[in-house]
Order: sequence, then C-alpha cells, then structure tokens
Amino acid sequence: MTSGLKDSYYIMKRDLIRMTRQKIPLIGAVVRPILWLFFLGTGLKFGFIALPLVGINWQQYIFPGIIAMNVLFSGVMSGATIVWDREFGFLKEITIAPIPRWSIILGKVLSGTIIAGCQGVLVLAVYPLLGISLGFLQLAQTLLAIFFIAMAVTAVGVLLAARIRTLEGFGAVNNFVVMPVFFLSGALHPLSNIPDWLKILIYLNPFSYAVDLLRVILLGLDGDPVLDILTIVLFTNVIFLSALYLFAQRRQYYP
Repeated sequence: MTSGLKDSYYIMKRDLIRMTRQKIPLIGAVVRPILWLFFLGTGLKFGFIALPLVGINWQQYIFPGIIAMNVLFSGVMSGATIVWDREFGFLKEITIAPIPRWSIILGKVLSGTIIAGCQGVLVLAVYPLLGISLGFLQLAQTLLAIFFIAMAVTAVGVLLAARIRTLEGFGAVNNFVVMPVFFLSGALHPLSNIPDWLKILIYLNPFSYAVDLLRVILLGLDGDPVLDILTIVLFTNVIFLSALYLFAQRRQYYP
C-alpha cells in the first residue's frame, strides 16, 4: 500500500512538472473566466431586469458557476495526459513496471485535481472586484469545495482517456461532454423560470450539485450542501472505480 502511494506521488509529480512548463494552458485558465464573468456577466446584468434574489447581481450570481466551469474544463482535460502518454509509449512502460494499476490512476487524478483546483482558485481571487465579502471560514470552505469538485471532474477525464486513443478524439469528446454538462448545471441562470423538462436534466446532472455547493458557500443562498457533498462523493467513487476497471484491462495501454 505504501509503495503504491509512493508510485502515485511520482506520477503526480511528473505531471505537475510538465504542466508548470506549459504557459498556454495557464493563460487560457485566466482569460476564459474573465471573458465569461466580466463580458457575459455584464451583458446579463443589463440584459435582464433583476434576479429573483435580493442584494445579488448577475455577476455575483454566476461567479460560483464560473469557478466551477474553470475547474471542469481543466479537470476533464487532464485526462489528455493519459492519451499523450499512451501515444508516446510512456503508459506502456509504467504498466510493465511492478507497480499496482490503481497507483497510476490515483497519481493522474491527484495531479489533475491540483491543477484544476489551482485554476479554480485563480478565479476565486477576483471576488473582491465583484463586491463579494468572504470571511475566513467561508474562504476555507470554498477552497475545500473547489479541490473536492476538481477531484470529481478529473476522474471523469481519466475515465474518458481509458477509451479514447488519440488527442484529437479526446478533444472532440471533451467538448461534447463538457459544454452540455456546464450549460445544464444552472451555472448561468436560476431555476425558477425554466421548463420542467429542463429542470429534470439539471437535477440529473452531477455537476449541478457542484455549482450549488459553491453558490451556497459563497453567496449564502438556500440549498442543501449535505446532499451536494454526498452526490459528488458518490459520483466520484463510481467514476474512479469505473476508470480503475477499464485500466485494469491490459489492452487499454496499447494504441
């Protein structure tokens, strides 16, 4: 067990070192939420009369959703490192080594969680510009929630990478999965005035509970954080075990 955790640490460390040497993803992680939050948020603020919430404007309302969006995009894309390692033979080499398969998955999930979580924290840092006041406890709870959500979405990226063989294919499927999941999370609009059939899709979307958890912590809105946490925990465990099962099949490591 200890040896497997050590193996996971080195796999995680390798991915983090590789990520720190790439500047483009970091720039995208900063620019993307700025565009969504300040440009889209400003348009929504003037395009709608008011939110059905006292003391909260549109930019503040979508702020938790934008944080979750940055975590979602980065976390799912972390699975691309597995596809990259498979194409260039590194994945085959580490599976030949005498290390447990779960340590590979855990190392990938941990590295993706740290990267996605840090990108979520970058967005969180602009909260004073939006007129949001956070106490120490709120800030600590938000940071925990961000990395908690990052682990869940990173597990999804790892699961996708278990079946997808090329970087091009991963990018296409990634967009096919990420955008609908984001738009069906209620991140950009309240649920009070939408059709019932759309509400059903939102409630079935696990990412909706991640957005709701951040919204409850950051804005103090009504919600059920216990249900949110339990849903995310259950989802993460199911996805992680599914990824572990797929990677346990030896053929998954060969192009």
